Amino acid sequence: MTALPESAAPAASVDTAARIDWEARVSRPSDARVPLHVGIPALPPPSGLTAVAGVGHVTLDWEPVHGAVGYLVHRAPSAAGPFTPVDHHGGDVLAVPFAPYLDTTGEVGAEYWYAVASLAEVSVVGDLGPSVPARSVPSPGTPPQVQVTVPTGEAGTPLARPWQHMIGSERLSQLLSPALSGGRVIGEELRTALSRVHDEIGVQTVRAHAIFHDDTAVLRSVGAPLIHDFSIVDRIYDAVVEIGLEPVVELGFMPRDLASDPERTVFAYRAIISPPSDYNRWGELVRACAQHLVDRYGRERVVHWDFEVWNEPNLEVFWSGTQQEWFHLYDVTAAALKSVDDRLAVGGPSSAAAGWVDDLLAHCQVSGSPVDFVSTHTYGSPPLDVRPTLARYGFDRARILWTEWGVTPRHFDPINDSVFAGVFLLRGMRSAAGRVDALSYWVASDHFEELGPPPRLLHGGFGLQTVGNLPKPRYHALRLLSRLGEQELPAVMTGDGAGSLVEVWASRGDDGRIAVLLWNLTLDQTKAAGAAALERRVELTLLGVAGEWRLRQTHLSVGRGDLVAAVTGLALGDWPVDDAEWAQLEAAVQLPVTESTVTARGSLDLELTLTMPAATLIELEPA
Repeated sequence: MTALPESAAPAASVDTAARIDWEARVSRPSDARVPLHVGIPALPPPSGLTAVAGVGHVTLDWEPVHGAVGYLVHRAPSAAGPFTPVDHHGGDVLAVPFAPYLDTTGEVGAEYWYAVASLAEVSVVGDLGPSVPARSVPSPGTPPQVQVTVPTGEAGTPLARPWQHMIGSERLSQLLSPALSGGRVIGEELRTALSRVHDEIGVQTVRAHAIFHDDTAVLRSVGAPLIHDFSIVDRIYDAVVEIGLEPVVELGFMPRDLASDPERTVFAYRAIISPPSDYNRWGELVRACAQHLVDRYGRERVVHWDFEVWNEPNLEVFWSGTQQEWFHLYDVTAAALKSVDDRLAVGGPSSAAAGWVDDLLAHCQVSGSPVDFVSTHTYGSPPLDVRPTLARYGFDRARILWTEWGVTPRHFDPINDSVFAGVFLLRGMRSAAGRVDALSYWVASDHFEELGPPPRLLHGGFGLQTVGNLPKPRYHALRLLSRLGEQELPAVMTGDGAGSLVEVWASRGDDGRIAVLLWNLTLDQTKAAGAAALERRVELTLLGVAGEWRLRQTHLSVGRGDLVAAVTGLALGDWPVDDAEWAQLEAAVQLPVTESTVTARGSLDLELTLTMPAATLIELEPA
């Protein structure tokens, strides 16, 4: 059995070779021969396109098209074209699931022509509809006003919480690691990071790569028979369930003794990405693992876990085989799981950039393999709406799990540490509510070593929390969401950028507490540091409020709850040098809160200013 490292030696720096390899291959399809799926219907462009000019932006709106998973906004300098997709610089899928769409990427005051195409599948873009002109308006010097009215006494609807089902993590064998990163013990800190997302945010499951990687030693000996050994997996999953989480079992990567080409790898830890040399033995491994989990953790518990087949097989960097080979892997895996208990949930394609969803469902229509959930990934935009895809193939009872999602797919991107990324998280979760079962942010902690350990505290890591478990703005955003009440309340918005630049999520708790979350954001990542023209004054009116209330306002903006500003203000080096500096930084990154007592006579009016990016949570409790 392969042993985990016992020394607490400092981890190495960023793996340059792994990074170069990653950047060279991450955009290449794993099987360039795969054609666009022929069964996808041609969709017309949306009708009713409007373009409304605002200060610093243009807001587009249109009528939805039946069967569309999303829409791609195009822009041209004239009605004659050429029309090209509007690039908001998310680095991944540019399509959005529905209107409105806010464009802040153009030159202020310049006239542009806009047209929109419908998508029946992420790579199948329909014809452009008629174009409309608009030009954004220069700033008048004072921020425009947005009015928000919330009738707090109206009947609400259950508030969907897509952030609570799942969070992403570095490979979970790191929970057992005594090695140091940034002077901190990796295993202890990753455990604390996952505990916090469970305890403070209510996250229920954790999804990670590489449960079959060789550091878990699930296979021993070469030749027949291959001996299954899940003792390290037990230690990993015992740690997960002790935290209070349940694992999402992503089945991969390929154990060396079962790989058809063990030299095909990814990441600094050289995870093997090849198909198996023997699919029957792969099926035996999956069946044995599932049976072991059922025996160890209890059948009635494990039937509520999700088993995901591989990770991003549509990318060369993650799968060295063909699409048909991955389909075979899926069929064999699904059969093995269902042989243990038909209730075990299997799904995929766990794909990059929303790809292969149609392909998997079309394949399973023919093969008869089950699809209990569809899983896929995107970055830089709200997740697409794949419900029409599931309905088209007769899998409309399958759950929808976005098992990776975030502000950027790029490692070491400064935007990961920014306030912009935190407010982006709010926009995406609001968009996904009610149509996605899980929108899993990638990942919980900067103890994340795909391309080597973190080289410094501020390194643009994917984590919601730093090494040292300091909260980044994205962690703060999840905490703000967790404060929303059980019932969603309606809200009416008017003004410049209402519903496209400025958004609201209003709620009422079962205990009578009112919580209203407001934010200001463009998807345009060139404005991540802020844009004065996009600042807005917000007038919030809460109807149906009478008597004395405790008012609490929590603010997230550049300089408030802002890790980058805190590190800069304290003039720290690559890492805090002692406990005192860590404590100073911990205090500096907290969200500022103001509290007061107010008296209302049937309604309450509040005024606030929202820079871009920024968010404010308003909470009222009976005094």
